[in-house]
Order: sequence, then C-alpha cells, then structure tokens
Amino acid sequence: MPVRKEPSGRRSVQTEVEVPGTPEAVWEAIATGPGISAWFVPTTIEGRVGGKTIQHFGPDPSMDSVGEITEWQPPHRFVAQTEEAMGTVASEWTVEAKAGGTCTVRIVHCWFADSDDWDSQFDGHAEGWVSFFKILRFYLQHFPGQESALVQVAAQFDGAVSEAFERLMKPLGVKHGTEGQSVKTGGDAPEMGGTVLEAQNTPEGFSVILKLDTPAQAIAHMIGFSMGGPIYISVRFYLYGDEAAGIAREVEVAWKTWLDARFPPA
Repeated sequence: MPVRKEPSGRRSVQTEVEVPGTPEAVWEAIATGPGISAWFVPTTIEGRVGGKTIQHFGPDPSMDSVGEITEWQPPHRFVAQTEEAMGTVASEWTVEAKAGGTCTVRIVHCWFADSDDWDSQFDGHAEGWVSFFKILRFYLQHFPGQESALVQVAAQFDGAVSEAFERLMKPLGVKHGTEGQSVKTGGDAPEMGGTVLEAQNTPEGFSVILKLDTPAQAIAHMIGFSMGGPIYISVRFYLYGDEAAGIAREVEVAWKTWLDARFPPA
C-alpha cells in the first residue's frame, strides 16, 4: 500500500477489510486478546487507556511487539503506540458499521520522518495486513466468537516459487484458482479435509486459505514468498472447538515432520 506523506513529516499507511457482524462482535475480534489471537498471533490486550498490548510473534520474548493504548472508544476505535527504530508509531484501529450487517475494519499506522528510509518496511507491513484481514473475514464468517489454538510450522526452499507451490500443494490436492473445491489429503500427507477459500499462486509468492473439518474445525493458511533469498514457507492452523487445544501438539508434530521431508533443512 502506498505511504501517504504530509508536509508536517507525518506519514501513514492503512489497510481495511469489510467483514460480517455487528460492531460489538467485530470489536471482540479486533480489540480483545482471545479475539485477535483467533485470527492473528497470540495477543493480550488491557482494554483501557494506559493498558498494554502485547503481540507474541515467536517463542522468544524479544520478538514481542509491546504497545500502550492511548485512546479507547469501544466498540469503534482504539489507538496503541509502540516504540520502533524510527520513533513512535501510532496504530489506529476503527470499526465502522455498514448496511447489510457488515462492518469495515481499518488499521492506520502513523509515524513522523524526514526521509523515506522506513517507507518500504511499512508498505510491506500493510501488505501483510491484507493477508491477515482475509483470515479475520473468514473467521467472522465461519467461527465468530470462538477462541483458537494456533499451530505454526515453517520451512525454506532453494528454488522457484512455482516449484515450492507444487511440492506443498500437489499432495494436498490444491491448485491455483480452485476456490470452493473440496480437498482431502492422501498418501503420506497429514490427514486434512475441507474446502478451499483462496488459492493464489504468482511468481512472487502464493497464498492458500482452507476451511477445515479434519483434523478439527479450523482455518489453515499456507504462504510462500521470497525476499531475495530462499523461499520462506509458513503453514498456520487456527484450530477451533473443544478438541483444539488437545490436538494442537499432534498437528504441529505431524506437519513439521512432513514439511521437513518435503523441504529438507539445509
């Protein structure tokens, strides 16, 4: 997304998505810890001015993103500030009710700078939100209000994006542009069955989103992209329902073992 620049030095970048639900239901999904953890990363939020937001991007606490809430107006708006390398960044979340029982969710990142040094990073950050906002929309369509157990495994591949897509998706029965198709794994692939919600594959990267009923009610998100080096492959499962926490470790081990076989570590 293009960075907006103002004469004052204020810069901003924004991403938005239309989702089903009332403002109150959507607010629960974007402004509470269990809600945002159900479609993004494990998160805790203290819902008040002065409260902390902590997003856990990995097992090491150094990977956490910690912010402070400076404005809190449920169910429509809150602002959290984080301290980054370029200075203070304000992230404004808004929920706007629309006709037909939907809402627009918008996030705007704002910072001050006198150079373009950080623009590309925030441009990429906004593109990342596009992907996660798809998960948010599907979550509110299929699993509104449910908490999730997150499983994430990753691999790398020295080759073309198209070859990485084929190695990962062929055993799963997924092809480009097969939205709405039912899929069920076979052979040595971990057990998985459901419906394709998105299947995009370009020379720059791929993104596949599945709604699963096996091994549990879940949303699976599989992406592959390169930043000038090997192809980075990430597979996430947002598991819902009573059995989610109990089978999360089993799912993690099965998929990590299988990914390592498909994409042997260097």
